[in-house]
Amino acid sequence: MSRDVLLPRNSPEESNFLANRTRHSRTTSRAKSRGSTTVVVVKLEIRTQALLNWMSPPCSLVVEEPDDEAAQAGIVERWRVSHAKTGDALSVSIYEVLHDSSHELGVDPGLQKDGVEADLQRLLAEQVELVGEGTVLIRREYPTAIGPVDLLVRDPEGGTIAVEVKRRGDIDGVEQLTRYLELLNRDPHLAPVKGVFAAQEIKPQAKVLAGDRGIRTLTLDYAAMKGVESGAPTLF
Repeated sequence: MSRDVLLPRNSPEESNFLANRTRHSRTTSRAKSRGSTTVVVVKLEIRTQALLNWMSPPCSLVVEEPDDEAAQAGIVERWRVSHAKTGDALSVSIYEVLHDSSHELGVDPGLQKDGVEADLQRLLAEQVELVGEGTVLIRREYPTAIGPVDLLVRDPEGGTIAVEVKRRGDIDGVEQLTRYLELLNRDPHLAPVKGVFAAQEIKPQAKVLAGDRGIRTLTLDYAAMKGVESGAPTLF
């Protein structure tokens, strides 16, 4: 749950400095909760300055009704945020609310990395012509005795092509592909088997080693493969 509250004035009582300067200042208080985690941020806009106070997770938020003395002072609501580990507390006294909205955040999807090797492999299998004109995909994850080859492709000139896909290509990846090639070339139905080492970024040492072993390197543009403009300047 995300809650945004626009306030004409408030008083974070943790700091007298802030309290004295924000009593009549426009302030945005934001509380975000997901499960047992709550994050509260108070942004204070004072003329050209923007002061910031916050309480980082893990912490809990309790909304309190003001006591008689606080109500007489004009306080309509009080937020008390307590840190679960340190015991620190931040109290925000709210005098007037200009806007109050809440938004469901849904289920936390967790950290997801875009452009992992599985994504690159899938996209390259769908756009196998990037490996070479006229190539045809035989299979993804082609099994061998020492593990699967990412892509096995039919070479229009005869034989097959084994493609190893990495996000960042280094010497270890070239060594891995070399071992696959040694095994695959023993199969008369597949031989001759060439190698292509494909990655978003290939280290210079890996390019040198690949060239020495007759393996072609292929740099992949993940954004272009997804159909998204990469922002890199091009001739056309």
